[in-house]
Amino acid sequence: MKRVFLFLATNLAIIVVLSITLRLLGVERILDEQGVGLDLNALLIFSAVIGFGGSLISLMISKWTARHMTGAQVIERPRDATEQWLLETVQRQARQAGIPMPQVAIYDSPDINAFATGPSKRSSLVAVSTGLLRGMRREEAEAVLAHEVSHVANGDMVTLALIQGVVNTFVIFLSRVIGHLVDRVVFKVERGHGPAFWITAIIAEIVLGILASAIVMWFSRRREFRADAGGAQLAGRGAMIAALERLRQSVDRPHLPDQMAAFGISGQIGQGLKRLFMSHPPLEERIAALKAAQQ
Repeated sequence: MKRVFLFLATNLAIIVVLSITLRLLGVERILDEQGVGLDLNALLIFSAVIGFGGSLISLMISKWTARHMTGAQVIERPRDATEQWLLETVQRQARQAGIPMPQVAIYDSPDINAFATGPSKRSSLVAVSTGLLRGMRREEAEAVLAHEVSHVANGDMVTLALIQGVVNTFVIFLSRVIGHLVDRVVFKVERGHGPAFWITAIIAEIVLGILASAIVMWFSRRREFRADAGGAQLAGRGAMIAALERLRQSVDRPHLPDQMAAFGISGQIGQGLKRLFMSHPPLEERIAALKAAQQ
């Protein structure tokens, strides 16, 4: 579950920091129209620059962040037969998928999980947990690797970054509009902007950013079905179904850091409103989709 949640958290932190920094530098004054109201055209351009900037920065550092959050160790030279098998499997699958060989890493965790991340197909990382290597048969682990390679081949991180950039743009734009209305209607500021504008805008930016993440999570759930289908093509539909069944039956819940939760294959369980913020569909739905495609 890791990839998406970490990306969203990093992105939100970046745009808030950028917004505060630009405010302190006085750059946001260009949004004032003759000191009376907002220049909506300038605001939209400003929002797009900051919104896509935060998203793209998050994308560029995604691989570095993932490695440091999980303590994943990239395999430079295989030290044993398991690491040799990992490298050979990912290399074969990458060749089948038509992408450059990703870096392969292992991180120490008891849960059965894996993730793929990186800013591009040419600079990607596939990492698996020690729990996965101990708790899955080879054909199941191969299917999990195929799922992650499919994420890379499908360009899911880049797609996510573009979607997040659009969402960021509207979040920043609307937060400034809300701040302007509070400043004018509640505090009766007639020219320029008072402290209420900036405080309200930052709070609205955080709240809207969290709510807007539901949109990004919806796209993430759609991409999981596609990655499952890609994994089935690379490793076999039966193996992909067996791997998801193994995840579903696993007693251990994911132990990935919360910020990395959306990166892994196993996803999370949620009901009601919580389901809106799930990065992965329930495993039962993913298994059902693969079985339905068999018929």
